[in-house]
Amino acid sequence: MRYGFTTGSCAAAAAKAAAYMLLTGREKETIVINTPKGIVFRADLLERQRGENFASCAVRKDGGDDPDITTGALICACVAFADGAARICVDGGAGVGRVTKLGLDQPVGNAAINHVPREMIEKEVREICELTDYKGALSVTISVPGGEKLAEQTFNPRLGIVGGISIIGTSGIVEPMSSQALLDTIRVELNQKRAEGQHLIAVSPGNYGLDYMKATYGYDLDRSVKCSNFIGATIDMAVETGFEKMLLTGHIGKLVKVAGGIMNTHSKEGDCRMELMAAAAVRAQTPMAAVEEILDCVTSEEALRILQECGKKEAVMKNLMKKIQCCLNRRAGGNLQIETILYSNEFGELARSAGAADFLRELL
Repeated sequence: MRYGFTTGSCAAAAAKAAAYMLLTGREKETIVINTPKGIVFRADLLERQRGENFASCAVRKDGGDDPDITTGALICACVAFADGAARICVDGGAGVGRVTKLGLDQPVGNAAINHVPREMIEKEVREICELTDYKGALSVTISVPGGEKLAEQTFNPRLGIVGGISIIGTSGIVEPMSSQALLDTIRVELNQKRAEGQHLIAVSPGNYGLDYMKATYGYDLDRSVKCSNFIGATIDMAVETGFEKMLLTGHIGKLVKVAGGIMNTHSKEGDCRMELMAAAAVRAQTPMAAVEEILDCVTSEEALRILQECGKKEAVMKNLMKKIQCCLNRRAGGNLQIETILYSNEFGELARSAGAADFLRELL
């Protein structure tokens, strides 16, 4: 699959080109930068403008084959002469978000231009300053037309980044269907909540069961960190971030895999839901005919109906919860106390670990 280039790479390329046009007075149609990954980015320059004290241009974001909502957006840079000591000042303009909460890459009040893109921008602009022997100060303003609307489709509103998208990227490259991008988002949320002073973190794979959790416990799953399939990696990051406790809430279809030690619950990593439910059913002395039916099931909800009919649902879920807790605690290595609530859409709460209710009360 075709890789693309991050908003950070686009911003750095646009800033380099704008600086070149400002300091040389010459037009530029393309520009080349080296990304931190070592891959060369050759960018076409759009919407070029020059004035007496500024120059600006734009680079169109190309995310390659990654389904990135910022693909096609114009990442614009305006470079202008500035007063004061020789330095390059990078800030965000229209369509670039502002940080309003602690724990993010940038301090509260700063434009949401992460530190690697800032370093890239400064490096490329400084290169042009050295080329032209310019020793004064420059201001670089990055903007994204329509960025505020695009940000509504990102995690930014939930992270407390207002007014636009973030300029991000650590390698300069967008890898198609990158798991790293999601892991980075999880880490950001954990860092943010830890910076707010939280010691207990609520985690869920997603919003599956949102209505159930609200109706049953008065708890909004939107407040939890969404770990997607990365349950094990989220535990690791929670430990690294300094959390002491975690409440994991999830649907049986995801969390039953954890009972088998599967810490990335994506189906491509492993799917033994029915085998694990059947094994727990055998331990609970479920009739063999029902166990065989479970092995032929396609969904966990279907298997639950079989267990309900033969009166073994509660005993089997209790067995599964023990295994889930054992595997979670083994992953945490004694560094994080984890409690779990397991539910289904049809049957509601299936099981919860001993301290889950206390954790939930603490969260509420």
